[in-house]
Amino acid sequence: MREASPAQRTRALIIDAAADLLAASASGEFSTREVCDAAGVTAPTLYHHFGDKDGLLREVAADRFSRYLTRKQALVTTGDPVGDFLRGWDLHVEFGVTNPALYTIMYGRPMDGGTTPADRAYAALVAMMGDLERAGRLRMPIGTAADLVASAAVGVTLHLIRTRAAAGDHLSALVRDAVTAAVISPPVAPGAASVTPRLARAAARLEAEMPHGPVGTLRASETTLLREWLAQLSVASPAADGAPS
Repeated sequence: MREASPAQRTRALIIDAAADLLAASASGEFSTREVCDAAGVTAPTLYHHFGDKDGLLREVAADRFSRYLTRKQALVTTGDPVGDFLRGWDLHVEFGVTNPALYTIMYGRPMDGGTTPADRAYAALVAMMGDLERAGRLRMPIGTAADLVASAAVGVTLHLIRTRAAAGDHLSALVRDAVTAAVISPPVAPGAASVTPRLARAAARLEAEMPHGPVGTLRASETTLLREWLAQLSVASPAADGAPS
């Protein structure tokens, strides 16, 4: 590995100093003068590397979250996408509650300037939803599922930070389990009845009528779930091809 240049070492020193001050601050606030004193640099040096305090905060969030993702991605997958999802949820909440000021910067305020740590986390979530879809366990489109999970996970984490609760608080488990039930379908039991062509055609006809009649009065959440059920029923099982229609 190539040795870091003096400029890179100075940059890393400033980021580490800011991260330490951020973690030690009850309010999540610190001054650039405090950072300069802790890092042993002048204000012009800090501004040269980061532009302003917001630029420094972006780099601190990116650096610390990158380290977290590296540790998370180093974990061996279990081969069970549902188990990996549950573990990923718990790790996300634990990271936020353990690093409240950093997490609030990432998710509680807008950040401009390229890909943010939150963007990287969302991309990893989309990939996880893709694993669930390939396993036949996703109830809804990948993008919808990722948005639902991200909204719930970030919301409960920020709530736990605000109330100073622990990462293992029962609320996180309750929200996690509710989201899991909404997004992930149960495994198909061995010997479950096949979808016959007749049932598949009936499901397809009902789906075509979704915008019309009484079905059109359903709430958005109900419509989404019904569409998922119908999508599953509208594909006849190969084992049922010879069934009477």
